[in-house]
Amino acid sequence: MNTAELTALLDRLRAEPRETEWLEFKANRHEPQVLGEYLSALANSACLLGKPRAYLVFGIEDGSHAVVGTTFDPHAETGKGRQLLSLWLSLGLHPNAGFETHIFTYQGKRVVLFEVHPAFDRPVHFYGKAYVRDGTSKTELAKYPEKERAIWHRRVDWSAQICEQATLDDLDPRAIAKARAEFTAKSPTQAAAVAAWDDTTFLNKAKLTIRGAVTNAALLLLGHPESTTLIAPAVTRITWLLKNERNEELDYQHFGPPLLLNVDAVLACIRNLTVRELPEGTLFPVELTQYDPWVIREALHNCIAHQDYGLRGRIQVVETPGALLLTNVGGFLPGSVEAVIEQDAPLEIYRNPFLAEAMVNLNMIDTQGGGIKRMFQKQRQRFFPMPDYDLSEPERVKLTLRGRVLDERYTRMLMARTDLDLRLIILLDKVQKRQCISTDDSKRLKAASLVEGRYPNLLVAGRVAAAVGEKARHIRDRGLDGQYYEDMVVALVREHQPVARADIDRLLLDKLPEVLTPEQKLNRIHNLLRKLAETGLIVNRGSRRWPKWIPADARHPAGKSKETNGSKR
Repeated sequence: MNTAELTALLDRLRAEPRETEWLEFKANRHEPQVLGEYLSALANSACLLGKPRAYLVFGIEDGSHAVVGTTFDPHAETGKGRQLLSLWLSLGLHPNAGFETHIFTYQGKRVVLFEVHPAFDRPVHFYGKAYVRDGTSKTELAKYPEKERAIWHRRVDWSAQICEQATLDDLDPRAIAKARAEFTAKSPTQAAAVAAWDDTTFLNKAKLTIRGAVTNAALLLLGHPESTTLIAPAVTRITWLLKNERNEELDYQHFGPPLLLNVDAVLACIRNLTVRELPEGTLFPVELTQYDPWVIREALHNCIAHQDYGLRGRIQVVETPGALLLTNVGGFLPGSVEAVIEQDAPLEIYRNPFLAEAMVNLNMIDTQGGGIKRMFQKQRQRFFPMPDYDLSEPERVKLTLRGRVLDERYTRMLMARTDLDLRLIILLDKVQKRQCISTDDSKRLKAASLVEGRYPNLLVAGRVAAAVGEKARHIRDRGLDGQYYEDMVVALVREHQPVARADIDRLLLDKLPEVLTPEQKLNRIHNLLRKLAETGLIVNRGSRRWPKWIPADARHPAGKSKETNGSKR
């Protein structure tokens, strides 16, 4: 806002009869901690009252609303740890709904105005604690559970909000033309009507505008690149990164509105190479691209539709030689991927319902939902690894699409079997990737004779491995007979006594099952030595910390004790 707009705003605020839950006046500065608490309280109260903004003004006297000016300079102050105040405040607010700081001269006096965005579908905390306004007082939100519940349930659809400063001139004509074409492709029976509609009518029909008013969704999908300033602090950016095998960044590019056009620009950056090193035979194609274009597009459209724009994060597409990693901020609303896969009726849950409906109308996502399940089915049809969803972070979804065959020739064979359902194939895919599955899922795979081994160190069953030429790897994964390892240790001890634990480790580590972790291998060796000692085959002449193993019968050679053997007292 310019000075004239800020002056007009402050005139309106001072005209309020008194401070409110969304408005606070202060004569001069406050401690950084208290200032952060006020930002949290005002954001939460603005959400409860349905206000588009809340305000904290320094330089205006409380009660009389007299203009007294302030010496407070938020750009010169620091927070705890000597961080710049604005950075320290931003890091402490979670989620950071956004705030802007305006410093200007009003009636000849210096004033500082904080413009605070409302909380968005969850309370705003400041360094772990949420606050709220009770009348004109600031207090902890935890004291008002009904207000906290109201914030959680007051899910405001950011995408449906009107951008007051935007007009149709802020929309890209090329994007509107593309939207018309996609709308017609989605609803071919309306082609003649679409052609006759003017832009205002079409955008209303496509659910991008509301009675001609431009929404955040319209700016996101159709806006000029510079329209991002109109919907700040929300971040409407997709970043493509290219990295090599050493995770070094080789190239990058940023894409903003209009996303309806720029999704294709992102896809054009991805080097969708042809994979030629596939198993021989006629069952599988000789050449395949690394990624199915539909799968990438669906994954990227899901990121756009489910992004939590209130968290001010960006969508990322990271390309490595063998995979694509797509991330968006915001929790995974269905809860689990399994719920999506197993649900007979697809889950139709969107964080941004207005945006999602517009994307349906523009042929970007399926009106019936089920896009995630179809992605798995597409990968199954191509005999490529299943998509990997990482939901370990509460406010971030990570999806990995692998564009390279791992060691899963057996998985391809299983995929060719029509008697296996998709859920079973996904479990087998996790096993071949060394990912943990539940004990119930392990029992299910074992009942079908598809895996063997002791949970959680499962491996593909021997008969399956033999069918796909993985016999050698199967033996390496399973390991050899226990007696084989015992005989090796006893032979080493007899030949080279005394033998240290490090010598035994060097003998066995590369021979134990490859499916075990290094720690599990060391534990296996420890248990083996304990068993040999208990059965009387070897003994420890050293200490527990520094063992020296010898054969058990070496303690009494020629029938003499160690003390009298070849020595005199």
